[in-house]
Amino acid sequence: MKNRYLAFYKPYNVLTQFTDPSGTNRRTLKDFINVPGVYPVGRLDRDSEGLLLLTDDGGFQHRLSEPRFEHPRTYWVQVEGVATPGKTQELARGVTIREYRTLPAQARILDEPELPLREPPIRFRKAIPTSWLELNLKEGRNRQVRRMTAAVGLPTLRLVRVAIAGITLGALAPGEWRDLAQAELEWLQKQSPV
Repeated sequence: MKNRYLAFYKPYNVLTQFTDPSGTNRRTLKDFINVPGVYPVGRLDRDSEGLLLLTDDGGFQHRLSEPRFEHPRTYWVQVEGVATPGKTQELARGVTIREYRTLPAQARILDEPELPLREPPIRFRKAIPTSWLELNLKEGRNRQVRRMTAAVGLPTLRLVRVAIAGITLGALAPGEWRDLAQAELEWLQKQSPV
């Protein structure tokens, strides 16, 4: 039987699992994906959006999740406040979060990207400006992006993962998924050989 490899645009307020352990009927992956036996490669917090890969191939999951392969993850982050070159330099050098120093990252200021509207929308406060950043990380600790931006005085308002190891959201809309193309799988295999 052939393995499945999926790219999914996880909407805001969706759990990155197929069941809700709280029993409160929150939305989960099962509300969008009806492919038996697949499971997420890594995770994306409920209040984050964007690219999530799923598979039924344990070796593939391990290679993409294993920190030693340092697969880059790209995030577009709307923050509260004005992003400056100084703030992006701090993020790029790494910041201290709970006695842990993050690895160096790539960080740059973005013009507001074209993204689908989020439901519910981001709060708007007339007196407080917002900015957009692009962050490329090679590690993925729990709520790391949010903690990094907060550490430099720019609290995260919206977080969208747009790429993992060269795989992008492409034309997917929130809630849509697609099978990875053969060329994408071959490229990933080259990046993290067994």
